[in-house]
Amino acid sequence: MNYWLVIGVSFCYLALLFGLASWAETRSAAGKSFVSNPYIYALSMAVYCTAWTYYGSVGRAATSGLEYLAIYIGPTLMAPLWWVVLRKIIRICKVQRITTIADFISSRYGKNITLGSIVTVVCVLGVIPYISIQLKAIASSLSVLTSTTMEAEAFPDTSFFIAIGLALFTIVYGTRHIEATERHEGMVTAIAFESVLKLVVFIVAGVFVTYFVFNGFDDIMAQAVQLPDFEELMTFRSEGGYGEWFWMIFLSMLAILFLPRQFQVAVVENVNEQHLNKAMWLFPLYLFVINIFVLPIALGGRLLFAPGSIDADMFVLAIPLSQGQGVLALLVYLGGFSAATSMVIVATIALSVMMSNNLVMPLMVGTPYFKTGNQDRLTRFLIYSRRLCILLVLVLAYLYYKGVAEYYSLVEVGLVSFAAVAQFAPAVIGGIFWKEGTKGGALAGIIMGSVLWFYTLVVPSMVGVSMLPTSVMSEGAFGIALLKPFELFGLQGLDYISHAMFWTMSLNTALYIGVSLLSRQTSQERNQAEVFVDIFRYSTVYESSIIWKGTAYLPDIRSLLISFLGEQRTESALQTFHRKYPAPESETGLADPKLVTYAEKLLSGVIGSSSAHIMVGSVVKEEEISIDEVLDILRESQQLISMNNELRRKSKELRLATGQLRSANERLKQLDELKDEFLSTVTHELRTPLTSIRALSEILYDNPELEREDQEHFLQTIVKESERLSRLITQVLDLERFESGKQELNIAPVQLREVVKESVEALERLIEEKGITLVVDVQQNLPPLLADRDRLIQVLVNLISNAIKFCNPEQGEITVSGYWIDGQVKVNVMDNGKGIDQESQEQIFDKFYQARNQNIRKPEGSGLGLAICKKIIVSHKGRLWVDSEPGKGAKFSFTLPVNVPVPAAKA
Repeated sequence: MNYWLVIGVSFCYLALLFGLASWAETRSAAGKSFVSNPYIYALSMAVYCTAWTYYGSVGRAATSGLEYLAIYIGPTLMAPLWWVVLRKIIRICKVQRITTIADFISSRYGKNITLGSIVTVVCVLGVIPYISIQLKAIASSLSVLTSTTMEAEAFPDTSFFIAIGLALFTIVYGTRHIEATERHEGMVTAIAFESVLKLVVFIVAGVFVTYFVFNGFDDIMAQAVQLPDFEELMTFRSEGGYGEWFWMIFLSMLAILFLPRQFQVAVVENVNEQHLNKAMWLFPLYLFVINIFVLPIALGGRLLFAPGSIDADMFVLAIPLSQGQGVLALLVYLGGFSAATSMVIVATIALSVMMSNNLVMPLMVGTPYFKTGNQDRLTRFLIYSRRLCILLVLVLAYLYYKGVAEYYSLVEVGLVSFAAVAQFAPAVIGGIFWKEGTKGGALAGIIMGSVLWFYTLVVPSMVGVSMLPTSVMSEGAFGIALLKPFELFGLQGLDYISHAMFWTMSLNTALYIGVSLLSRQTSQERNQAEVFVDIFRYSTVYESSIIWKGTAYLPDIRSLLISFLGEQRTESALQTFHRKYPAPESETGLADPKLVTYAEKLLSGVIGSSSAHIMVGSVVKEEEISIDEVLDILRESQQLISMNNELRRKSKELRLATGQLRSANERLKQLDELKDEFLSTVTHELRTPLTSIRALSEILYDNPELEREDQEHFLQTIVKESERLSRLITQVLDLERFESGKQELNIAPVQLREVVKESVEALERLIEEKGITLVVDVQQNLPPLLADRDRLIQVLVNLISNAIKFCNPEQGEITVSGYWIDGQVKVNVMDNGKGIDQESQEQIFDKFYQARNQNIRKPEGSGLGLAICKKIIVSHKGRLWVDSEPGKGAKFSFTLPVNVPVPAAKA
């Protein structure tokens, strides 16, 4: 393929990343952030899958078989632990505004500059080789794709210009803000896009090799059986035994936490701890999917190419080319290019911040020049120092690639970097779970582990490229056999990674624990230990739990913050502080100790905790504070937290109780209104028949000569009104007996069909007068009910009467049905009237309900009928309810259990 075409596509791809990052930042400025999406967060964590995964895993699988899986099993096993470990690290970093792994360790152990500087140096030494293999992957893939020999090119070659291009992108989107805690929305969006691209392209390449070059997995495996080392490739037991698997898995579990690029995307760029819930399953799924076709491609390459003709790392690119698929090969190249560039971008940002905060700034802030009125120039210096660090890292990575990495596989160099960052594990894990860890223990462990790492892994690579004599490997340093890098202190039988991990982690951990137990913490260390280990207690009242004692003046603090944050940002930050901790302003201008801590925390997000501690110390006079004072303050803080929690709990209970009392009071008012309306209705109902009876009686008494026909009419009306009066009195008495529990039920076997028949017959004449169509549908052979026959008839008569009353006046229809369902007998009374609204459905069974607002409308009954019906059904262990929609009629239903005895009435 044409060389300049591929170069043009490469730089067009970089331009696409620029455009995508710019678009994402524009959206973010408009309040439409991409990084607030948990899927974007999970995809950004796939920066773990670099060119090592894209190319190196295939090469590893082609030469070592299933051994390549260990690097992905480790992170998969670690993912469920993120909620315990990574969430705690995220919370600590958000509270203390920590931006790098070096700053994290330094801050935990008393904000020690030396410790932060050593961690930074180890990170740089460990990660630059990893960045170099990304440049190697780009160069090698470009060489395969264009059939050119990259090694023969004179300086500067193409890989150098690609490194410079990546440096420019990283500078533009990684150092726009002075605050390292500011999230890089454009960068994260670009990384998420690259994660999708490399996954999709790798799967497409895998499908092509598996199903188009070969006839599926079975065909590849059938042919691969002929390979001389096939059995070894398909065996989980490697040359180094199961111990190699253990150390590789353990190493990758640590790498997913402590690689600077992973710390950057997983911790610094995190906007919501809850996003971990999505990443905990989506990231392992990503690792699984991207590895599905690794083995088929590796075996396919072994079958298609003669041994040694093609670098196994490049099989994924070489196979499409060998099949004449130029477009697919170009896409595969872009996938590998994206895998490499995403790692380079994030890693260089993390390293530049680390180098600036822990190597450059401690030197600068300690110089007399910046202590005597030139702090305002530190901001500009800080930005340029980070940009120069980015450029320096990529130049060093390019030089390492040309000098060393060129001669080793991607995986070999990558494992060396993994082992470097693994040296932070005891200090970090111990630091967040063990309060007794000290600065001395962390320093001793990291230094010892890093020295052993360099001697057992880096020195052999230097011997391999003739930078050191071969006698170091064969005879040991200074001719001492016990100092052979691969057989240190006489330990034999392990592969080089297991050997290095055993010695580095064993001595690192032993020194960390031993020295910590033998040394004494300073007050600053003790305070940080308490806050780190118990971060979920202190995160809500962090400023009040920090110990500081001395003299500080508000103008000095304000001036210091303005130097780094600018006047507007400083005033906003101070206003936020004063709103949170309101206090009268001191006449002497003295600053609150909490304000000093707050200012240091703000500066930590800009220049790191160690440098921030130095800068604050340059404008305040701090006094020594004893361990006892530290413990007293922390104890008071814990008591304050407990009191606040208890106060919040009691306030919540009080609010709940107040709400319940308010609801009960409203209900009482409502019931009181209903009672008044009921009494008004009952009085009206009683007065009406009594008035009629009295008037008609007086007419009969005063007019004994009335004709017989008129006398009979008046007497019938008197009888009718008397019956009405009797029914009302009976209803009131019934309700009182049911509510007091004194109502007696005459329980006996009852046939539902007979009850329905008698109820309908009682209302038959009224139904005929109104021209209503009545349908009765009661299932045959229903089991008998143990019930009070008269009370069931009372319920049905009331429900059918209501249906007649509210039925469609023009063409009324009523259906009465009964049937067996789920061990109960169910009865429905349905009409086609105006229906009942949802609000009323919940209230019509309340006593007095229909008597509401009688001053503006005449009631259609006393409001007791349905209430009594419900009492009757409930006393039979049944249930009564209504289903209705306005304009679609109403269906009243009740269920009764079969052969369930009813308890006796109360005396």
